[in-house]
Order: sequence, then structure tokens, then C-alpha cells
Amino acid sequence: MAVVTSARTGAKKRTSHRRVDKTFYAFLLPGLVLFTLAITLPAVMGIFYSFTNSVGFGEFSFTGFINYIALFSDPSIRSAYGFTIGFALVTVAVVNAVAFLLAIGLTARIRAKVAMRAVFVLPMVVSGIVIAYAFNFLFSNSIPAAANALGFGPLESSLLANPNWAWVAIVIVTAWQAIPSTILIYIAGILAIPSDVYEAAALDGASAGRQLRSITVPLTAGYILINVIIGFKNFLNSYDIIVGLTNGGPGTSTTSIAMSIFQGFTNGDYAYQMANATIFFLIAIVIALLQLRTTRGRASL
Repeated sequence: MAVVTSARTGAKKRTSHRRVDKTFYAFLLPGLVLFTLAITLPAVMGIFYSFTNSVGFGEFSFTGFINYIALFSDPSIRSAYGFTIGFALVTVAVVNAVAFLLAIGLTARIRAKVAMRAVFVLPMVVSGIVIAYAFNFLFSNSIPAAANALGFGPLESSLLANPNWAWVAIVIVTAWQAIPSTILIYIAGILAIPSDVYEAAALDGASAGRQLRSITVPLTAGYILINVIIGFKNFLNSYDIIVGLTNGGPGTSTTSIAMSIFQGFTNGDYAYQMANATIFFLIAIVIALLQLRTTRGRASL
């Protein structure tokens, strides 16, 4: 009898835990409505129009998968995807390498490291378009003037005007803005390593370089993986810095996927670029699922 009573009590407790106060739904509803109207509904409409010949207004007719088939044979779209993916890969490598080294320095036993951390994270709070215009002036005026004064030929003309090297300037500026947030994650990972591990390695005669290779890097591997995935996903969406620096030029050498999509809205290629946006959305979903799986697997870090 006691067992039955306890079972009923446990069932009642579980039932009571499942009940949600209606107040929570009242707070959830406005956000859900706004998200649906601002994100979900436009996305569904965009996918719908990708199967039409719409120019963004007026009448339209359904064309099936014609827009999607045309995308795979469009050299400008292939160029945009090639530039964006290549740019994202290079920037991820640069950002993580520099950020990891800076994080090691900012967690070492040095003076004023807290103040230095504050200085290094300042680019995070500056708008990307503001950063882009500031560096545009540097690459177009200050750096060529200094190169002319020093007689350094390669930089006497602006990198932004060179179709073969404009991407380098974009990588530099994007990395300058992205490194601070990456540093913060690496600092958290390095500080999570027990100091006893380093003390034991030092007693065994391990040098600083050996400790870095055998302790720091392996024990922060999860943070490195998370930074790589998050960074790659963010760099695929790069838009404001590219617009502020090159506006996709010279020519179309630095036109990203996001830029090609936005340009289609004003060039009468609305439905065509909606198909492009749908494919790009699916790629982003795959990367987001990979990120979710990775971060869930590293939840114990």
C-alpha cells in the first residue's frame, strides 16, 4: 500500500513539474510573433518566390527549378561562392592562429594583462562598416603615401585597386574585428586548464614550447574546434566590411554571396537570387547543425 501511495505521489509530482504557468506563454508570445513576422515568414516567402520569375513586384508565374538549374551554370555565382568560401577559410586560419597566440600571452604572468585584454577586445564594439571606411582610407591614402616615401613599390598603389590582392585587405580588416571575440573564448579555455598540470610538467623538465604542444593545445582542442566552426559560419555571411572596402570590386573579384544576393534585389533578379539565398540558407543550416553538435559534445568543457 505504501508503495502504491509513493508511486501516486511521484506521478503527481511529475505532473506538476510538467505544468507551465500561463504567464510564461504571455511573455513568449510577443517574441514568437515578432520572430515569425521578421524571420520565418520572409524566409518562407523567399523560398516560394525562388520557384517563380518574379522581379519583386507585379505579376509572376511559376518556373519550377529553372532558377536553381541556372545557378549552377552561372559563372558569376560560382565566382561569388569561390571567393566567399576561400576568404572564409583563409580568415578562419588567420584569426584562430593570431587569437590563440594572443590568448596565451594574455594569460601569462605579465604585468597589466587585464588592461591589455580590455584593449584587445575594443574592436568588438565598433561597427563593421565604420571599421571598413577607416581602413579604406588607410589602404587608399596613408599606406600608399608611406610606401612612396620609403620607396616600397608593392604598396605604392592601393591594395583595394588590385583585383589579385584586394582580398588580402578584406582578410586583414575582417580578422582585426573578429580576433577579439575569438581571444575571449581561447582565454576561457586556457584558464580552465588546471595549474597543477603545468606544475607537474615543469617538474618533469618540460619546456614552455613542450607544454604548449603537449598540454595547452590538446586541452583546448574543443575550443579551437568551436571557434573554427563559428568563425567559418560568420565569415560566409560577410557583407558590411566588403561593401565598405571594395564594394565587390575591382570588377567582381571580391563579390561575396551575400552581396550577389542583395544586388539581385535591385537588378531585377529577385526570384533568381531568392534561389541563390535558399541554397545559401541550406548551407548555413548544415554548418549550424554541425556547430550545435560540436558544442553539445563539448558541454563538459
